[in-house]
Amino acid sequence: MLRDLATRHIPITTLFPQPVSREEYARYELTADQIASFEEQGYVAGIRILDDRQTEALRTELRELSDPAHPAHELFYEFHSNESADPSRILFHALGAWRIAPAFHDLLWHPAVTIPSAQLLGGAVRFWHDQIFSKPAHHGGVVAWHQDYSYWTRTQPMAHLTCWIGLDDSMRENGCVHYVPGSHRWGLLPKPALAGDVDAIAAALTSEQRDRFKPVAIELQAGEASFHHPLMLHGSYDNHTDRPRRAAVVNVCRDGVRSWSTEPLLAGIPAIPSGQPIAGMFFPLLYDPRLLG
Repeated sequence: MLRDLATRHIPITTLFPQPVSREEYARYELTADQIASFEEQGYVAGIRILDDRQTEALRTELRELSDPAHPAHELFYEFHSNESADPSRILFHALGAWRIAPAFHDLLWHPAVTIPSAQLLGGAVRFWHDQIFSKPAHHGGVVAWHQDYSYWTRTQPMAHLTCWIGLDDSMRENGCVHYVPGSHRWGLLPKPALAGDVDAIAAALTSEQRDRFKPVAIELQAGEASFHHPLMLHGSYDNHTDRPRRAAVVNVCRDGVRSWSTEPLLAGIPAIPSGQPIAGMFFPLLYDPRLLG
């Protein structure tokens, strides 16, 4: 029988040490200026999340997990060796690594993820789902301009947050993420194919939004992260370099967000009745600042 790490709602390794004092908690907190920037622009970037040892542990697991013959493959919610239909523009994308690999499991409880998330969400942090991405050297594909919440409307209210963590240096040349500052205030836009036409969203924008569509490249060193709002319009371009662009993504929500669907929220898991709070084995509570006293 396969071991499903979703049954474990605490860290199972020592890779991401937990704070034991208020001073240690404080070192992970965002500054007031960073929080203000997030509220104004819809994102905050350049946050150091991982050290070299943690980064390499996640890279190693990603290499193993990207093999469709991995013995725990069936535990993924989604697995796309190439999300694109074009074999010359590969976008590897999978959901559910936390159920399979110890480092990806424990990343959810990393205080460098959970503590800023609680600040930006304004409350306790519950896990929504994870993602792993890889754009291979020379022919890594695009991610279309999109808003994460356009894929998540099966939940209410919209109290979500994404932490995007670079496992390689992520630069313009190898397909880093781009954000459109302020677009988190544009309302919900149509959902595009994730690896389809990068500019498909343009047809849904108003003339004013098109005038304000001024993307910013979010260049990150390996181990750095950005946090973005669920309505932040973002996407990325091809990787034509001789190095990969790999990333881990942790998507969280504020505790109390509810199911808004009669169907399972993720493939292969039990449904949560519409109107009921998201909770249970697959949606653990990661951090509650109220428990600090």
